Amino acid sequence: MYDRILYPTDGSEPAESVFDYALEIASAHEATIHVLNVADTGRDSLTQRQEAVAELEREGQEIVDEAAQRATDGGVAVVSEVRRGTPSTAIVEYAKQFNVDLVVMPTHGRRGLTQFLVGSVTERVINTAEAPVVSVNPDGDRPRTYPCENLLVPVDGSRGAQLALAEGVAVANATGAALHLLHVVDTGSLGLDARSILKEDELTERANSIVADAVETAETASVETIETEVEYGSPARQIRSYIDENDVDLAVLGTQGVTEFNRYVMGGVSAKLVRTSPIPMMWVREPESDDAA
Repeated sequence: MYDRILYPTDGSEPAESVFDYALEIASAHEATIHVLNVADTGRDSLTQRQEAVAELEREGQEIVDEAAQRATDGGVAVVSEVRRGTPSTAIVEYAKQFNVDLVVMPTHGRRGLTQFLVGSVTERVINTAEAPVVSVNPDGDRPRTYPCENLLVPVDGSRGAQLALAEGVAVANATGAALHLLHVVDTGSLGLDARSILKEDELTERANSIVADAVETAETASVETIETEVEYGSPARQIRSYIDENDVDLAVLGTQGVTEFNRYVMGGVSAKLVRTSPIPMMWVREPESDDAA
């Protein structure tokens, strides 16, 4: 399923703490892991300072060499490279050049979580990479394990959720994980007079229809274990609660492109999940059409 996995690293403690998880994924799928360090020459202060760039490259080579040795010691095939450029752009270009199947990276590195929330390398990669991206919060206290045993896909009938479901079904079949399908009726967005406009049974009927369609997709793909749930309230809060209550160890979510994801990041469901999720989150984005205007 995943033959080539990309792990971008800046050598920081957060990045290194997530590397073991990336190696577990690579080992489970007998994949080659690509370790990439980007010497950040996108900053104006460095464009004319060749000595500084050379030093970044030397540091980067040490970082990827150390990571590559760890992979080799763990029996995982590895290639490594140091590139110059703007980190997010270089990562996405590398992934496309080598037909990477999956990108795994921490939610934040040297600059910390605050930088992520206002536009980090990880966010930009999620926005633009064609391959799925697994974001891992290195500060989480829950052990990270792969293959996963309980995989969650929140479903809402959107195109993004359909993409996430397709990836989630594939991962569940590859790992033998139980597939959890959760729909959250966002009662907070309905307004004070919602019950006079949309009856509760109508909301429940729609929710059950969405879940039933997702179950049919999973059953058609021969997923062995499927669990379903419909909850009411704040989507981010209900998803987080479901993760905690059901020992979920990987969640798969979809996004339909830069505009939609940015809206989430600046204050929606995805932003809250990124900030608080104790488990890795896989983001699936629909590739842009080559003939798009």
